[in-house]
Amino acid sequence: MGRHGDSKTTYKQEFFDREYSAKEAYGRLWGFTKKYRFRIYLGVLCGMLTAGTLLPLFQVIQPALDKVETAKVEVAGARERVPPAKVEAPATKQERKVLKEYGKFKKFAQKLGFELQDENEALGAPLLFAILVIVPLAAMARCAFLFLNKYCLSWAALHTVKDIRCSILRHIQEQSMQFHGRIDVGQLMSRASSDPSLVQHIIQQVLQEVAEAPFEILVSVGFIIWTAVQNDMLPTLVLLVVGFPLFMCPVVLLSKRIRKWAKKALERYSVVGSRIHEILTCVRVVKAYNTEEFENRKYEQANRSMLKASLRAVRWSLFVTPAVETVGIFLLCAFVVWCFVAQVKLSVIVPMLAPLLLIYRPIKQLSKLQVQLEQCRAALSRLFSILDVRMELPVKADAAPKAAFTDKIVFEDVSFRYDAAERDAVSHASFEIPRGKVVAVVGGTGSGKSTMSGLLARFFDPYEGRVTMDGVDLRDLRIPDLRNLVGSVMQETLLFNDTIEANIKYGSPDATHEQVVEAAKMANAHEFIMSQPEGYERNVGEKGFALSGGERQRIAIARAILRNPPILILDEATSALDTVTERLVQDAINKLMANRTTFAIAHRLSTIRDADLILVMREGVIVERGTHDELYAANGAYRRLCDMQKTD
Repeated sequence: MGRHGDSKTTYKQEFFDREYSAKEAYGRLWGFTKKYRFRIYLGVLCGMLTAGTLLPLFQVIQPALDKVETAKVEVAGARERVPPAKVEAPATKQERKVLKEYGKFKKFAQKLGFELQDENEALGAPLLFAILVIVPLAAMARCAFLFLNKYCLSWAALHTVKDIRCSILRHIQEQSMQFHGRIDVGQLMSRASSDPSLVQHIIQQVLQEVAEAPFEILVSVGFIIWTAVQNDMLPTLVLLVVGFPLFMCPVVLLSKRIRKWAKKALERYSVVGSRIHEILTCVRVVKAYNTEEFENRKYEQANRSMLKASLRAVRWSLFVTPAVETVGIFLLCAFVVWCFVAQVKLSVIVPMLAPLLLIYRPIKQLSKLQVQLEQCRAALSRLFSILDVRMELPVKADAAPKAAFTDKIVFEDVSFRYDAAERDAVSHASFEIPRGKVVAVVGGTGSGKSTMSGLLARFFDPYEGRVTMDGVDLRDLRIPDLRNLVGSVMQETLLFNDTIEANIKYGSPDATHEQVVEAAKMANAHEFIMSQPEGYERNVGEKGFALSGGERQRIAIARAILRNPPILILDEATSALDTVTERLVQDAINKLMANRTTFAIAHRLSTIRDADLILVMREGVIVERGTHDELYAANGAYRRLCDMQKTD
């Protein structure tokens, strides 16, 4: 169905997509983060200490102060009633322990210059001391731990995301043109730029909560167990062991749906990115055909589809917390009923209820973490699916260096077929390109001309036969050395959003300004460059859209001239030029081609009349070969092409 016939926005499942288990996904993630493990360990440790600064204060200090207050009041009352010589020691072991600790506390305060008792031995000073010394110290410690926790984890997260993005770009660029011919660029951009932000959230936020929540749970559960053992409530521990895992039941039951819709939301976000990338890339076509409103509707439709999936993911994730809360309330009610049936005293129940209520917050945090982990797992699956693609050209460990081209290039019975294609793009091609000669290839659209040039530059490898340079298979050469020997000027000229000089110097970063100017003059580009005030510092815009087609083509020719490779691939380099400029540039190219080996893809047959060898292709097969005069005299396919273009 055509573009205007599309009625539904769908995500195109990429051929390399696969699912990863939690162990695989997070194990791979650890491979990226382990070199920052010191910062992560430090951040997690500080998070645990952050959780520990307030919890002991609330669970230990306050009960201790209450016991001290009670014990001292009782002792003071006894002293009022009984002569000093007859005051009895505290009756219980607990009271004696509290008074002993209080004595140590009093001596410590006196060393610091504090008197905890006034002349009437009132006990307001200990609390004042705790507020003025212990609480501020705990607050400052908490502040320091919190800062280190957040900074260390944020630092590790940002560095990990940077590494992932760089790894993805490096890996994508290593893939062959087979891969790039099948991928959706917009969706690939979404995976490479947006999806890693979820990974950052996992390291930066989730680890912080993971450091705090389990520690708080551990302390609370430990306090409950200690209280139960002290009060001979071992059956209560059985209830705790059975009931506690029920908190996580809603998380386990809902996690699969959360992951499913989180993945769909990411996929449909990719569709949105693909749409806007396509619209902006083809904006001239959109304006030329007055289809702005149509594209707006398509973009709205893609956004609605993304919104629907995102809301589904939000609904399922938001349902987790209420479900955990409900389970917690039922468990708390069951605990109270059990205490009623077992006739447990209220004085024993209250100390156990406090940690049970305190434990609710970290458990709710952990339930949210599960949602976030499932969302991140969906993103990691999309990222690692890319990183696990293996469509790069094979590189031999002992690949031979190649500094110069000295003899000839030979195609030996070469065949090549694109993935999922029904027939060969090039079939059993055999010919030679001697050093310093010009070989041209002509034919209709889809005849295999561009594929042939891709095999020469080793963008692809043949599945049959071989291409050799100076007798060595291209697959046995170092790819960087091969690419340094081959320069290309394509019919579709792509420039970077940079200055004219930067575009001409692309691939030749050490070239001087004078060399750039000389190359531009040879390509007949210097005059139009200097016609603008910015000159060579003029920005060419996205893909060079600030320049005309002929100007872009001449910049690309200047780039190839500056590179000065011994082998040239010309895909009708003058096709975008007007008649006058074409003649001037063609003369410059003819000078450049002198003593160089040239493989030319010709659309205008008039530009290849002087080629040493012309290959005529049809459906991937070389059907004719020879010079212009020989082929024209043969009265075959080449002559028919010439006659159609009204050439001699």
